[in-house]
Amino acid sequence: MNDCLFCKMVNNTISVPRVYEDDRVIVIRDINPQAPCHLLAIPRSHYPGIHQVPQEEHALFQSLFSAIQKVLVNEGIAEKGYRLVINSGSAAGQSVDHIHVHILNGRPMQWPPG
Repeated sequence: MNDCLFCKMVNNTISVPRVYEDDRVIVIRDINPQAPCHLLAIPRSHYPGIHQVPQEEHALFQSLFSAIQKVLVNEGIAEKGYRLVINSGSAAGQSVDHIHVHILNGRPMQWPPG
């Protein structure tokens, strides 16, 4: 999508340092961190929400969570505990209409989260 911020990052129209990348996913540091470690895992394919991914594209989820697993290990996050967050729609706090997973670590997390 031409006006999607994350699509611009994925396509290098906007250059951002990457913690991880492969052919289906990039992982970057959030520019407005909500924890000492706040990463975003972003699929290269543009879909606003999980419910909008066609059945034939569900391998996207496997690729996304495989990338997250690698980052959790590579960044030393797995041992310390972490929270994964996916917001869908503005009422849930989604500010960029492109699926992304927040990876949060480095402080005690409260429950309920929102």
